[in-house]
Amino acid sequence: MNDKITELLETILKAIVSKPEEVKVTRTTDEMGVLLSVKLGDGDAGMVIGRQGKTIQAIRIMMAAVGMKNRAKLNIKLDVPDRAEMPGRNQNPDGTPKDRTRLEDIGL
Repeated sequence: MNDKITELLETILKAIVSKPEEVKVTRTTDEMGVLLSVKLGDGDAGMVIGRQGKTIQAIRIMMAAVGMKNRAKLNIKLDVPDRAEMPGRNQNPDGTPKDRTRLEDIGL
């Protein structure tokens, strides 16, 4: 049962993302229920989350229904890199750091 739940989630996610080979789902169990932690490739989190969170909400609802059938509370956690730490986020196209002017620096 447990492997089928993680396989189901992996199959759904791999059908959505652009880098299916980088989708990893790990399962942990505690007193709160079953936690499915999802690791995605760079840039795939937006596709999984969807507009206004509709896609991940639908996935969570569907997985909750599967959990109810198996008498388990399922929670899904997306391990998404912080946007500030993403490659290229704070760099110019030539790789040099972007010049960020802070309000304190200009007296505001």
